[in-house]
This record gives sequence, structure tokens and C-alpha cells, in this order.
Amino acid sequence: MLDEVTVLILTYNEAPNIGRTLDKLRWARRIVMVDGFSTDRTVGIANSFPNVRIVQRRFDSFAQQCNFGLEHIRSSWVLSLDADYVLSDELVEEMAKLTETNEASGYRVRFRYCIHGRPLRASLYPPRTVLYRRDVAQYCDDGHGHHVVVRGKTRMLSGWIDHDDRKGLDRWLSEQNRYMIMEARKLLETPKENLNLPDRLRRWIVPAPPLAFFYTLLTKGLILDGWAGCYYVFQRTLAEVLLSLRLIEAKIRGPKFAD
Repeated sequence: MLDEVTVLILTYNEAPNIGRTLDKLRWARRIVMVDGFSTDRTVGIANSFPNVRIVQRRFDSFAQQCNFGLEHIRSSWVLSLDADYVLSDELVEEMAKLTETNEASGYRVRFRYCIHGRPLRASLYPPRTVLYRRDVAQYCDDGHGHHVVVRGKTRMLSGWIDHDDRKGLDRWLSEQNRYMIMEARKLLETPKENLNLPDRLRRWIVPAPPLAFFYTLLTKGLILDGWAGCYYVFQRTLAEVLLSLRLIEAKIRGPKFAD
């Protein structure tokens, strides 16, 4: 199947990551990279890979960027990746054995979360549908992120992807502040009955940060992963604190809390 796959990647100032991601995609005949007018070396690094085609579009939302990218793809199948997703050899071998006669319209993949190159034993990062038929897929925004809606059956693959973001803490903090505004808006605008259990807990505001801390540290066992595990635990806890603050701000200031 690999010959029928075009890789889709979104980028904006991903110089610390994009080279490692593209290096694991040398097998791909076509890579469409939708860049949001990066100001670092992202485009220069990508141009050093002959299978990469760069199209630029000013960023408005992840879903809009992805759907724009799909318009530039003509192959039957799409492998949609973030700039910090590094494919395992096992996953590439597994995809190579897939055939188009399979009933599945999409394939989900698990992630191994890494902190500056150090793999963790667990994380809160869920499996995602990353491989799918182009003609049955459409992206939708979901809080600060996005997801692809695939018409038809999806299957789970056994290979994995390393989520290995090497950008610094300052960038992470800036992004989380922006993301949590979007998440707060989603929680406040979505009827409670349409929220999953974690999001219902987040709407209660107070329980979410301590639950995130103890769940990742103890239940997920990240206390056993040393400083890398602690880094992840504090990242996730801080993200929940930022979200709780945004929700409290909304209660104090009203619905225009993010202005």
C-alpha cells in the first residue's frame, strides 16, 4: 500500500522536529507539507527532502489546514501526521503489508510519548486515526485540536508512533495558554450530556488538576520514569490548572473571558 499513500503534515516553526519526522518518511513517494509561513528553518529543512512538496497557508484552525492539505492530494490513501510524530519501523512494515482490498476505510495508531527523546511507559495521549482513504475523510475542529471523521470502518494497527516534541518549554507554555482558551470555550458551549467523562470533570474546575497529577504520577506509573516522567506529570497538571483558571475567569467575567 505504501505507493498509494501521500503523507500530510502541518507545520509552523517546527525546526526542532521536522527533520527527524521526515527522515522516517524517506519511503514515501509524496509528502504534502502545509506550512503556516514559518519564520524559522522549517521550510529550509523540508526542502532538503526531495519527496516533500510545500504549500503555505496562513493558519486559522487545524481542521481548516488539514482540509486545505487534502485538496492538494490525489492518492487513494493519506497518512496524516503532526510535525513531531516519528514513525516506528514496525508501523512502516505493517503499513507496507496492508492491501486496498481490506474493508477498513481508516487505521488508528497508538502513541509512545517521549520527553526530549526519552520514551515514557504511558501517557494520556489517545490513539488517533492517521491513515485513511482520502475520499471518505473530512476534518473537524475539536476544542484546541482537531480530528478526522472517516466514513466506514476503522481498525487499530499494532505499530506505534513516537510523539517526540523537542521544542522548548517557553513555546509549550505559549501554546497551552492559547489552547486552553479554546478548550474552555468548548466546555462552556457544549451541552453537558455531549461531553465525555474527562471533560465533565474539567467543568467541575477544582478536581481536574489534582486528578491529573495523581493519575499520571501513580496510576500511569510515570513516577518510575524519573525526571522525564515528572516533567510530563507537571506538564499535564499545569495544563489542567490553566484550563481551570480560564473556566474560573469565565465565571467571574462572563462569556467574553478570552477577549
